[in-house]
Amino acid sequence: MAGPDDDIIDDDDWAAALIEQGGGGGDASLAEEWGAALAEQGTATHASDMAAEWANMIDEGESDNLPELAGNDRILNQEEIDQVLGFSLRELTASGAGGIRAIVDSGVVSYERLPMLEIVFDRMIRLLSTSLRNFFQDNVEVTLDNITSVRFGDYLNSIPLPTLLGVFKAEAWENSGLVTVDSNLAYATLDLLLGGKRGGTTARLDGRPFTSIEMQLVRRMLEIILGDLESSFQPLSPVRFVIDRIETNPRFATITRPANAAILIDLKLDMEGRGGLLQILFPYATIEPIRDLLLQSFMGEKLGRDHIWESHLATEIWQADVAVEAVLHEMMLPLKRVLSLEVGDTIMFNAKPSDLITLRCGDWAMSQGRIGRLDDNIAVQVTRPLRRARTTFAAFEASMKNQKDG
Repeated sequence: MAGPDDDIIDDDDWAAALIEQGGGGGDASLAEEWGAALAEQGTATHASDMAAEWANMIDEGESDNLPELAGNDRILNQEEIDQVLGFSLRELTASGAGGIRAIVDSGVVSYERLPMLEIVFDRMIRLLSTSLRNFFQDNVEVTLDNITSVRFGDYLNSIPLPTLLGVFKAEAWENSGLVTVDSNLAYATLDLLLGGKRGGTTARLDGRPFTSIEMQLVRRMLEIILGDLESSFQPLSPVRFVIDRIETNPRFATITRPANAAILIDLKLDMEGRGGLLQILFPYATIEPIRDLLLQSFMGEKLGRDHIWESHLATEIWQADVAVEAVLHEMMLPLKRVLSLEVGDTIMFNAKPSDLITLRCGDWAMSQGRIGRLDDNIAVQVTRPLRRARTTFAAFEASMKNQKDG
């Protein structure tokens, strides 16, 4: 440990360090402070002279105005830090985030592309434009903004208040979904239905909850939207959407676990300058029964619908070789007797030589015949024509569809 008399202080090193730190000012006050500090520590006998020299060195460093040192001591503010990290509450939404948050969440929730779902909502937009025009008696423009995959818990936390959330049930799929009406769209709907001026801005009333009449009017609009959504799904999979309840608190609209993934569809409604955002959310568990149908590239896509492929398959089937068995007789024996059979034992069949035998192909009985002898070979004479299927392939498909619907 260096003592008070050890001369280990290098003036040039101290000056360079002070210049790098951007110490300000070479005035007399700075010299007095350094001199007092050095006098207390006893590191130099001429503390005041050394402090004055350091202050002069600082002045010389500042006068040089080195460009390579400019901006090295800049401190980021809170907004810039939030932008880098991607955790800003203002910019954090269910549809996207930036910075480190986007890197972390990119591998957690991946959007599975469902081509048929986009076709369904394109059809819904066309139906909804006509239905809402008749409902509001005004021109309504509906556009599909985005289809994304989100976490259900993150989506609930990102919903701005006040808002109206409609929880509906998909009866055929035995699960639920969510419709979110933001405040701008809710107030625009109430203004149009209650006789507000056309083409004006909607007055937003903050600080009070929605009344029962206002919630019932929004419920009527949601019933129309879900009705058109049913019609859009009808060619793909018949389903019925029924509104269960209307909530104003996102915590009471929980329909699945917060960590579960869901598909979020953003729709924008514009009514001559008024309107807002309408969001429809389907948990992946809700659309799981029709997931294979949603992965199709076009409506009615099935394997084997190509006529060339069908003709080739029919040709190969006609040329295929199959094994046919002639069953003389069948009888039931106890397992004890079967295990006690030895070489030379006789099993008596309850059949006559003139009785018909069964011709089988695998587990299917094809026809019947009589057994006989032709030269040195045992032969079977077919006495009945082959049993043909009573149902066509089209009738089989129709029966399977009825079973699924039932």
